Amino acid sequence: MRGRLVYVMGPSGAGKDSLLDMLRQTFCGQPVAFPRRYITRPSSAGGERHIPITPEHFRHLEEQGYFSLHWASHGYLYGIAASTEAALECGVSLIVNGSRAAFPQALHRYPDLLPVLVTVPPDILRERLVKRGRESGEELEERLRAAFMPVPEENAVPYWIRLDNSGPLEQNARALTASLKGALGLA
Repeated sequence: MRGRLVYVMGPSGAGKDSLLDMLRQTFCGQPVAFPRRYITRPSSAGGERHIPITPEHFRHLEEQGYFSLHWASHGYLYGIAASTEAALECGVSLIVNGSRAAFPQALHRYPDLLPVLVTVPPDILRERLVKRGRESGEELEERLRAAFMPVPEENAVPYWIRLDNSGPLEQNARALTASLKGALGLA
């Protein structure tokens, strides 16, 4: 049985990385993997544990077909290695931190993907982004404007997991775990 791609998306500051960190512990020993993203952002910038790469090297890999999914967002390039598809073929589901803008590409490549939309109210999002300290001024305002844009092709998928991540992280991670286990047949 083929694994399924779980495509987690939501605005920067919604807490996707924190949720994914907790899910990694919860799904340890299950047929679930969390591929690291290639990002043209230094590892010193904080956030998720990713594979830092220069824009030039990223473009070279992209031209070679190295990525199954890739996109640009907020001045950075992001990619998921095509080699992770071997895990899907072996029945391992993949949970990836995706992008709302790249959702149509992901849906085209993986028509059976399971979309997860993580949100928080605007005031909490602003507070988290300010606290994170990566952007300020116009960059911060741009992130906030982009945060509440609709997901392209949202109506193309009948089943979504939607999570308001404004409450206690542990509680939200438990709720997401239960939804994922049910949807992936791991309950």
